[in-house]
Amino acid sequence: MDPGSSGYKDYVAGLMAGIAMVITGHPFDTVKVKLQKHNTEARGIKYNNGLHCAARILQTEGVKGLYRGATSSFIGMAFESSLVFGIYSQTKLLLQGGPDGGKPQPRAIVPSAAFGGAIISFILCPSELVKCRMQVQGADSVVPSSSRYSGPLECAVKTVKSEGITGIFRGGFTTLLRESLGNAVFFTTYEYVRYHLHLRLKGASSESSHLVDVGVGIMSGGLGGIACWSAVLPLDVAKTIIQTTPEKNHTRNPFLILKSIYGRSGLRGCYTGLGPTIVRAFPANAAAIVAWELSAKLLGIKRDLN
Repeated sequence: MDPGSSGYKDYVAGLMAGIAMVITGHPFDTVKVKLQKHNTEARGIKYNNGLHCAARILQTEGVKGLYRGATSSFIGMAFESSLVFGIYSQTKLLLQGGPDGGKPQPRAIVPSAAFGGAIISFILCPSELVKCRMQVQGADSVVPSSSRYSGPLECAVKTVKSEGITGIFRGGFTTLLRESLGNAVFFTTYEYVRYHLHLRLKGASSESSHLVDVGVGIMSGGLGGIACWSAVLPLDVAKTIIQTTPEKNHTRNPFLILKSIYGRSGLRGCYTGLGPTIVRAFPANAAAIVAWELSAKLLGIKRDLN
């Protein structure tokens, strides 16, 4: 492997990125999931918007309601982020033949990001299924009390008992599509924004270089997150419905689900939860990138443009 390779350190830095992302973004994610579950159904509770949904959660459950399902999210996101950042960094290094230090190379970035996304979807699918099922059963939920779970472990066990081991992987194909496409869009946007911002800020003094790096990380990560979720939100809507629908024989084809939603609610229905998703995407992904780049620096990982 190239001397610039950092081995396990890339995975450690990715782990820190995942932790930062969950702490920052989980409350927004809870609001998004509730909107996707309830506002796409023909009957049931309807929220006016993300703010109305968040206010209802705070009113009925307090702050802990916004972090419902966070345990499985922390576990899933920690492993997922560690793998996706590690696989992306290592694969990109291999395809480029080392740190390039120049203009981003889409031929290395896109396949590396899509490959990382495909791999982590197998870990992410079960943890997101548990997270989504926990999130939709809040105090204002239409889920009957008898069907509610006391915690993530009970949710996972009951799912396996009633649906078999494949039940915990419900929505796996949709998750794979979302993660492959989403990570390709995220890392491409991140790399290009980062490259052009560093070019413009090259003259910054050494005293302010750390501040510049943080600022670039915030902008490149935040814009990458917005681009990613703008591209894959319809797939995410379909995934939420697949994973939270109680009927075992409900279709798992995301395109059929989106066709049904489009026929009922138009394009707006396919982008249910866009508000909290975009509001979450910037700070959560900015936090992840800043944590990733800071951890990489502390661990002595050599990166281009640094």
